[in-house]
Amino acid sequence: MKTFKVITLQIVNHEELKDIEILDGLIINKEDEKSTWLIEALMPKSYYDFFRESQQSENDIEVQVVISQKANDPAAFMTSIRCIKQMDEHLSILFEGKLKKQRNEYAELLLDDLIQQGFIGETLSQEFRKKMKSKPRLAAAPKSRS
Repeated sequence: MKTFKVITLQIVNHEELKDIEILDGLIINKEDEKSTWLIEALMPKSYYDFFRESQQSENDIEVQVVISQKANDPAAFMTSIRCIKQMDEHLSILFEGKLKKQRNEYAELLLDDLIQQGFIGETLSQEFRKKMKSKPRLAAAPKSRS
């Protein structure tokens, strides 16, 4: 098994990314025959209703996780919620799932986003290089691109 620190966590919700405020997080590649990953995130209790509804839904939950360092590209997982544990002031959510097999579309999404914002020519090139280093969060890719 390999373990990594979770830096950021986002939920793909109706084609939108929902940022989840996490206090701490851990992701484990179980390295089993099913290629299973576990993600545990500690967060404020205010997320309880959202995750309880998600757990009761029969749909998988797509999450995007930045692992180890903020500069890393997010990794997408199709998950289900295995456990919600309420503590005194916090909530622990345990997801289980699989890494989505997808090519890295971050550069394409970033370029599309910058063009939609009206960047062109040298300004587009400079902004693209700057954003590729800072890795801002982008909206989820439309389903038709998958």
